[in-house]
Amino acid sequence: MTISRFLIPLAALALTAGQGFAQTATQPATPAKPTAPVTAPVAPAAQPAKPIATQPAQTKKININTATAAELDTLKGIGEARSKKIIEERAKTKFKDFADLVKRNVLPSNVEADIKDKITF
Repeated sequence: MTISRFLIPLAALALTAGQGFAQTATQPATPAKPTAPVTAPVAPAAQPAKPIATQPAQTKKININTATAAELDTLKGIGEARSKKIIEERAKTKFKDFADLVKRNVLPSNVEADIKDKITF
């Protein structure tokens, strides 16, 4: 008799639950209306951030035959006096290449090594 005490309420619960499921299953499903998509105002296209200069400001090679005194001053080891000397030497004859610059003794050897990759002819 103890088993029937548990089985009867369990059976009643199963029947009522089954009827509830049966009712929802027999009702025709109405398609849900799609909701309008939520759109945020479109922001103007963001401009890419300018890269932070990780290299020295000197990125463009300086033409030693056409550069102004101010441009020559931006080179490492070149000051006002040396830029004046370069301008005087190139007024006589344009520099052909790096070997010509070295041959004319316009710059000390330590400065020549520093600017070699930063100049053009």
